[in-house]
This record gives sequence, structure tokens and C-alpha cells, in this order.
Amino acid sequence: MSEERLDVPQGTLDRHRHSRGTRLVEDLTHDLRYAMRSFANTPGLTAMIVLSLAIGIGANTAIFSVTSTLLLKPLPYPYADRLAILWLRSPGIGIPQDWPSPGQYHDIQTQNHVFEETAIAIGGGSTITGLSRAAKVDAIAGSASLLPMLGAKPMLGRLFLPQEDKPGSAKTAVLAYGLWQRVFSGDPNILGRTITFDGEATTVVGVLPKDFRLNREVIPTVGGIDKPDIFLPLPAEAKDATNYGSENYNILARLKPGVSMETAQSDIAIIAARLRQEKHRDPSFTISVVPLIEQVVGNVRSAVLILFGAVALVLFIACTNVANLLLSRAAVRQREIAIRTALGAGRARVVRQLLTESILLALLGGAAGLAIADLGLVIARRMHPGNIPRLDELGIDFNVLGFSLAVSLVTGIVFGLAPALRASRVDLTTSLKSGGRGSVKGGLHVKHDKLRGALVIAELAIALPLLAGAGLLVRSFVRLTDVPPGFNPHNVISMQVSAEGPKYKERAARVQFYQALEERVGHLSGVSAVGAITSLPLTPSVGWGGMEIEGYVPPPNQPELQVDIRFTTPGYFTAMQIPLLSGRLFSAADTEKTQPVVLIDEKMANQFWPKGDAVGKRIRQGNKQPWATIAGVVGLVKEYGLDLDTRMVVYYPQGQKPAGTMFMVARTSSDPVATADAIVHQVNALDSEVPVFDIATMDRRVHDSVARQRFAMTMLGAFAGFAMILAAIGVYGVMSFLVSQGAADIAIRMALGARRGRILSLVFQQGMGLALTGIFAGLLGALGLTRVMSGLLFGVSAADPVTFGSVLVLLTAVALAACYFPARRAMRVDPMVALRTE
Repeated sequence: MSEERLDVPQGTLDRHRHSRGTRLVEDLTHDLRYAMRSFANTPGLTAMIVLSLAIGIGANTAIFSVTSTLLLKPLPYPYADRLAILWLRSPGIGIPQDWPSPGQYHDIQTQNHVFEETAIAIGGGSTITGLSRAAKVDAIAGSASLLPMLGAKPMLGRLFLPQEDKPGSAKTAVLAYGLWQRVFSGDPNILGRTITFDGEATTVVGVLPKDFRLNREVIPTVGGIDKPDIFLPLPAEAKDATNYGSENYNILARLKPGVSMETAQSDIAIIAARLRQEKHRDPSFTISVVPLIEQVVGNVRSAVLILFGAVALVLFIACTNVANLLLSRAAVRQREIAIRTALGAGRARVVRQLLTESILLALLGGAAGLAIADLGLVIARRMHPGNIPRLDELGIDFNVLGFSLAVSLVTGIVFGLAPALRASRVDLTTSLKSGGRGSVKGGLHVKHDKLRGALVIAELAIALPLLAGAGLLVRSFVRLTDVPPGFNPHNVISMQVSAEGPKYKERAARVQFYQALEERVGHLSGVSAVGAITSLPLTPSVGWGGMEIEGYVPPPNQPELQVDIRFTTPGYFTAMQIPLLSGRLFSAADTEKTQPVVLIDEKMANQFWPKGDAVGKRIRQGNKQPWATIAGVVGLVKEYGLDLDTRMVVYYPQGQKPAGTMFMVARTSSDPVATADAIVHQVNALDSEVPVFDIATMDRRVHDSVARQRFAMTMLGAFAGFAMILAAIGVYGVMSFLVSQGAADIAIRMALGARRGRILSLVFQQGMGLALTGIFAGLLGALGLTRVMSGLLFGVSAADPVTFGSVLVLLTAVALAACYFPARRAMRVDPMVALRTE
């Protein structure tokens, strides 16, 4: 018997398979056509479902693009997972991260057993002269191994040769594409051209391609440059092997194949221990091996993951909203489904049809979500939080498209399945007798429709933690912006001026230049005060060193005192309105021929001279420097961020410690931006080869210093707003459905004497019962989830009662509003009309 069944002609089997495949295609086509007709019959409901999904999927797609770019997408360098950057760390003396020196590079290069290749570099601002106007450029001088390690290939010419690492080699340069276009107009004959770089003749030997990327996230140079314009060789002299004092360099390395970062760290720790002993470094001194990807994105990882979790919750709320809408849609189609069932459609056929509609809706929502995601990424780039890494790489790529498609399909299946199964369990007798209107057991009592009520509770329970998180970030941001920076940023224009090169090698020439410039700028209309400083607050520029206090004997094993060091002109403190607390400020009489003097900040004065007698005491920078007398004490300034504590600061007068590149600041009585051109004109009139760059108001610098916090607050606030709107729609949708389906129940109550106020109370009771249950559940979840955000908060507890109280009031008010409109419609039910339709 079995042999007869198997003996089927091959042609018959092929025809059967073809027929079955054709039938499936025909059924799917029929389902899609039927779904489109169904959507056309209910355009309002369809639009609401698609919009809800578009918001959820769009937000997730946008944040996935950010997450993919920052955390998943490898850096654009060969063997990026094996690249690392090395930092010195001395937490015991308040130095969490410092740049290495050439001597430490020599030790690492010659003693390590884990690196396949190493490179050293140093970056800072430089000047190209000999053009129509001097051009300030950001330069990186590095060993010949640097650019090949980062995968650079010249578009024109060549890269540096190994022999150019040796002293006495010709001065050469490789231009970045941007500088080649901006300054040299893309000259194809640039190779071999001699340019005057920092006063020295330098030959251009190569141009890098446009797609080569290197910025401050990858190599945070001591000069604080953003993107290098030009690369130079870094010849290593014999004395560099023992130069441990110039800790201003970056060290990059590529690990050998198969070597882990942990193994590399252990190997370098041995070298660090040897240096700690031989060079008498503090006991906490170490050298850290940091994966390059961690260097780029490490300090934004937690914020991105929190945002990704937030948008996942928004998508869940959107999906529960859609599930509720699909349940309502199925309820009003009970008669239609009953008729199809009565005509022979099986339950599986009905479920397939409803799932097809659900998936199609999800795909439409996903397509609309891609448009929302693209718009969101455009807005994110225009917000320009400058300290968010790789922002210019954000976009919709194939990974993002695949993610959006997968989310759409999963959403359509998972959140469409329950309504489809629910709708397929139809009571033929009840549905066919209902006259075309769906029936709901229990009238207005939502307890008889537990699934729909549970979905509303879930929406509100998820919305509350999002609102609480957004509220905490808003409160934190307000607290942060209320922190006094230690100076008055209003009506102050700032810019960098670089008096470098052979003309200003003499210290006296630098002093004379800035004295003449301040005199010129001080006479400009509207300028009330002008000054200059080497490292301006809230900029990447840095400068610190060890300090010795006369008569102070530190306790045993206490590390060397480290302070921030600044060189300023006399007018700086007046221009910035930094208060003088005691003593005097600098004056033009403080020159190299007079007694060395310094100013210290309030923090240092309070620590070492708490009785207020700091003026007249003496300190010095290193035991080979002369003692300097403290002439005055000035107020505390936020140097690196409003949310960061600063080291103690010591200020030296420019007349005694001349600097070539300084930030000039001018306080004006009118719009400071309008004064910027006049100041630049004065610089050019004094010396046309001195470049002026990095022009910004101090208000702008303060604004930009909190860009990352503002970005996180805005994003989470937007997602919380979406969640609240979707939750409100969910409450409104359920109550509207109950009122619509319970019209007969309302009519009977009113016919039996129930007053309209009683009907209003009944609707509110049902809606607010769901809302308060969801809010209470969300409160418990929020108390736990907001603790994850503690690292993003400033001056606010993760359980801040003001924030939680405000969120509870807000969400309750939104729920009341969502219940009010269905309740008002219930009050207006005409008993005669409602009962007649029955």
C-alpha cells in the first residue's frame, strides 16, 4: 500500500507544488487588496495607527543609527580593534589623565612585548605665512609610522619616510585635503612647493584624500586642536630618549595579532612600575592602555545606551497603543468576521487576514518612521553638540534599514497577534444579531475587557519613568546652568592671537606686541576693558605643573602639588570681571626686571592660608625657578566645565612670562560680535602675519560647554513627550471605545433616572482607575530605573521628590484630560436615539 502511494508521477508532484505555491501567492495578494480596502474605509483609524508606529519606529531607528555609529561601527582605520592610545595617570595628585613624554615613548617602544607598531605625535596651532594673509593651521608632528598605522594613503605624492624621523632631515609636510582646498585652491602642482611654516621653509610632499578622518576624539592633543590641517615629521634626537619632562605628546600603538588589551595593560604596567621607581613618581603613577574606540566614545556610551533604552520604551508604548486600536478595530468588525466565518472561513484564515493587515500597517509605519528618523538625525546634527563624537558620520545606511525592517515586521507580528486571535474567537449568534455594531460585555465596565485595560496600564507605567528621567535631566540642566563660572560672560568677545615665528622669538618682542595690541583695542569704540591669557576657561587649552610653597613641608609620601598655570596680561581680570579678593592685580610695571609676582585663586588661598594671609607669601615652579611673591588672590574660575572641580590656579604676568599664543578678551558696551572685526583689523594693522582664529563670545563658550547635557536632555525630553502623548491617546482611545460601545448601557441608566453627573462620574471612575493603577506601577519602576541615570545628573538626586511630584501631577492631569472628552460625549447620549438603534 505504501509503495503505491509513493509511486506518484513526478509531473503530478510538480503540478501540485506549483498549484499550492500559486494558491499561496493568490491568497496573499487577496489579503493585501482586502487590507488596503479596509484601510481606505477607516482612514482616521489607519492614520492614527501608522502615526503611532512611525513615532516609535522612527525614534528607534534614529537612535539605532547613533548607537550603530558610536558603539558598533568600527573606526575607519585598519585593524581598528587592535589600536590603542596610552595615557599617564596619577590620581593620587589629582591628575586623572596626562600626556606622555618622549622619554616614556622610548621606554615603551624598546621594552614592550605586545605592540606590533607604535607612533608618537604632538599637536598644536601653527602659522603659514607668505600668503595674502597669514593662515592659522592646526598641525600634528608625528613619527613616520603614525599615518600608515591609521591607514592613510596619499592622494597626491607620498607620506613620510622612515629616514625623516632622524635629525637633520629636510623639512617636509603632508597637507590635509581641507587645507589644500581652502588655502591652496586645490592646486594640482602643490607637490614640491615651498611654504613658510612657522617662519621656516617647508616642502609639500603629499596631500591626503578627502575621506581620511582624524580629529580630537582620536588624538586629543595637548594643543586642543580639532582636526589637523597639516602633518609634519617629528625627528627624534638622542636626548629625547631621556626627556621625561616634556609630557605633551600622544602615543598610539597597534597590538600584535592575538594580544588582548588586558595583556597589553599588564605588559605596560611593568614599564610604568619601573619608571615609578627610577623617576621617583608618586605612588599612584601608572600608564593606561585605552582601546581607541573607547577613547572616542567612552564618555558618551552610558548616555547613548540610556537614550536607546528610552526609545525602546517609546516603541513599546506605541505598540501597545496600536494593539489597543487594533482591538477596537476588530470589535467593530465582529459582524464582518462572523459572516466570513459563517460562509466557511476557518479561524486560521481569519487570523492570517488580520495579521496581514497588522504587518502591512507596521511596514507603512516603518516607512514613515524612516522619514522621521532621517529628519531627527538632521535636527541632531543642526543642534551640533560639538562634544558628541562621530556626529558627522550619522546617517541611514543598510544596517539602519535592516533594523527598521526587522522592527517593523516584529512589531506587526507580535502586537498584531493578540488582537487577531481575540477577534477570531467570534460568537456567531451574538455578532449576527448585533445589527452591524460590535458588542461589549458589561457596558462601561472596563474590567470585562481586561486585555485592553492592561495595555493602557502598561502604557502609563512605562511613560512615567521616561517622564521622570526627562524631568531629572531638566532639573539637572537648570542646576548646571545656574552654576557661576567665576566670571561674567556677557558682552565679552574672545579670540586666539598667535605671535609666533622668528620675529617673536625674543621675549621682549612678544611683550611689546601684546602691549601695543591691547592699547589699540582699548581705544576702540565700545570697548571698556581688554586683556589676554594663555588658557581661556571652557576651552580645550590646558597648562599645569608642579608648585613648591616656601616654608611648607608636605607630609611624608604626599605627592607633588599640581596646579593649573596661566600667563595673563594686566587687563584680563578686569575684562572678565574676575573678582580681586585681596592684594592687587598685575600692572605694566611687572616686568622681567622686577620682583617676580603671581596671583593665586581662592581655592589655593583657602587650602594653604585659611586665615587670609596669602598675600606676601612665596611660591615657585620647580626648584630651579626663582621664588615669586603672591601679589593678590582672585576668585575661583570654572576652567574645564561648569560641572567639574578645577585644580588650584596660579597666574603669572605676561610681562615676566611672555607667551606667543594667547586668548584675547574684550568687554564691550554693545554687541560683542560687532567688535570682533574691528579687533581683527587692529591685529592685521599691527602685523599682518599674525593670525587670528577661534573667535567666539564668552556666552557662546559657556553655552557650548553644556552641549552634551543639553543634547541628552532634549532627546530624552522629546521621547518622554512622545510617550506621554501616546499614553494619553491610549487612555482616550479605550474610554472612547467604551463610551461608543456602551451607548445602550448609558441610555438605559439615563432612562432609569441616572443624572448626567452620575454618567460623568462613572466614565471618570473607569478611566482614572486604569490611569492611577498604571501611574502607581510606573512610580515603582521609575524609582529603580532613574538610578541608572545618576552619572548624568548634576546637583539632583535620582529620587528627587520635586521631580517625581511634578511628574505625578502632570501625568494625572493628562489622564484626566484624556478621560474628560469621552466623558463629555457620554453625558450627551440621547437615550431615545441610542435605544432605537438597538
